[in-house]
Amino acid sequence: MQPLEFMNRLLSRTLVLGVLLPVLHGCSARPVSGPPPVADPVDELSAGGPITPVPAQAKFAPARVELGRRLFLEPRLSHDDSLACAGCHPLDRGGMDGRARSPGANGVLSPRNTPTVFNAALNFRQFWDGRADSLERQIDGPVNNPDELGSSWAEVVQKLGRDPSYVTAFAAVYGRPVTPEGVRDAIATFERTLIYRRSRFDLFLAGDTAAMTMEEKQGFELFQEFGCASCHQGANVGGNMFERMGVIGDFFAGRGDPSDSDLGRFSVTGRPEDRFVFRVPSLRLVSLTAPYLHDGSIATLRETVTAMARHQLGRRISDAEARLLELFLQTLPGVPEGSFGAAPR
Repeated sequence: MQPLEFMNRLLSRTLVLGVLLPVLHGCSARPVSGPPPVADPVDELSAGGPITPVPAQAKFAPARVELGRRLFLEPRLSHDDSLACAGCHPLDRGGMDGRARSPGANGVLSPRNTPTVFNAALNFRQFWDGRADSLERQIDGPVNNPDELGSSWAEVVQKLGRDPSYVTAFAAVYGRPVTPEGVRDAIATFERTLIYRRSRFDLFLAGDTAAMTMEEKQGFELFQEFGCASCHQGANVGGNMFERMGVIGDFFAGRGDPSDSDLGRFSVTGRPEDRFVFRVPSLRLVSLTAPYLHDGSIATLRETVTAMARHQLGRRISDAEARLLELFLQTLPGVPEGSFGAAPR
């Protein structure tokens, strides 16, 4: 098969599946569009297909980004000065700590697996249950949670306000003293620069058919044929809708011991139909961010692919098919952009 014919067949199938499969599989919310692509060679996608290249970053004031970087790495955001945002989201390890559940400042384990902070700006909601509608609102969660940073905004402002370097930085960036709004804005601005892009898959979408191997292309074809693209779509290959965990098969019956952390959106809305509904995770960095699922219960990507095919799509796939899907997923990350160095003290 010629490369152009192969590309057209893949994109045509993706377009059809992107329209029909959300209906067939009962996706519980329509995809939410991300920001419009910025002019860039990688963003010149041929027509069709629900998966799009990661757009170029917006430009932010360097001083605001640098302040956010310092705060992201600042352990004084925690009550006992022991844990920074980067403690659970290490930037040199794919933006998450590789644990099934992360310990907070007091040693208590989080109820859910820590998502990566990279490409989080592309998600339409934050947290597995989608309770925060922006990066700024997400920051309130760990600061005020006694089992995470265990602090409060009053305590954070007081501690940072005693540091002359922060006083100077906030005055320069915001024209005012340290405030909760300023801390939120600075950290969220820095997080918006934490983007992986220009992946081999994005290059393939832009027309470079040599960017992927034949087996990786076969994995992409299976990804569409099986219906994975009905929920894992957009620039982040997910993160833009809610879906039930166990559309076809009861995941929790097989795993056993369901807990409050498994209730998903129900904990936010209280609606019975939201039980076990979660924000669909992004797959952009999935090959770098084991273990998997909201509970961190599956150790490897191959196992996760097989389990999701069974519980979300009602398919029992072969080892060979799981391998091809895994090979495709390994083409998605790209390279990180942004500045991740240690914060000066």
